[in-house]
Amino acid sequence: MPLSRFALSTTALLVSPSLLLAEGGPVSDDVIAAQRAALAAETAGKGYGPQAPRDLNTLTGDNARTFETAPAYAQMNLCNIHFHEGAEHSGGEFTTYIGNGDGKGYNTGFAYDGELTEAELAPVDYPVGPVGKNGALEPGDTIEVHYVHTTALVDPGPTLASCLSEAIINPQLRVETQVFVLVNDETAADFVDLTEVGMVDGYHQALNIPSDTGTPITYAGSTTGPSYNEKGSPIQVSWSVRPRVQKVHIGSIAAWFADNIFDERKGHGVRNLVINPDLISNIDS
Repeated sequence: MPLSRFALSTTALLVSPSLLLAEGGPVSDDVIAAQRAALAAETAGKGYGPQAPRDLNTLTGDNARTFETAPAYAQMNLCNIHFHEGAEHSGGEFTTYIGNGDGKGYNTGFAYDGELTEAELAPVDYPVGPVGKNGALEPGDTIEVHYVHTTALVDPGPTLASCLSEAIINPQLRVETQVFVLVNDETAADFVDLTEVGMVDGYHQALNIPSDTGTPITYAGSTTGPSYNEKGSPIQVSWSVRPRVQKVHIGSIAAWFADNIFDERKGHGVRNLVINPDLISNIDS
């Protein structure tokens, strides 16, 4: 369903979004509107920088906070890899709105716009993520993978805390972003390969970030995740989001969950798309 235009509603602010969450099923548009109103109220006049995620087709924003663009990822250390269940951004080949979800980041976001075959969508007989819980995956699901890079001298590891160090607690951060659609097809890309880590010219790197999914759309933003649906993220991030979607074999996701250095075991929740002009930057590309 289409996203409603941003509006700061006095009525919405009188009702805590947490009180509007439905038991099961998607929450109403009023819940999302109330969360956006709470985000606007919490950030107004406080100097928050531009936020993420955003509609990549919206090229202008009114947020005037600036910060230096992070170096190219090849001159930074890969510090973390994780992904969100549903694309957090909208743009390129992922503009199909999944729905409002549970109001807490699941069953929402954006999906691959293309069509898949019956064979690609065939169920698998093994779990991919936690059984019966948020973060579990099945063929046809869309995920947004974040390859997080830092200027700090660190080794890759679990959570964004791995991107900081005692020596540099405010490093520059860059997220190289790729959206994938999960298919039941062993000839599709292998997620274990896509997340292989090694040293290149003295930097920790993800060795197989896709290079054939279009020129990345770059912009200044922040960290994401549903914990920021009603408050601003204070962490600055240089974003590079590839516009085309790649198919990945769902079995390789299960294999990665079973053994990865980032301690990832499920898909993460999605932050509401940030549409308030005061909270987004211009896209120059």
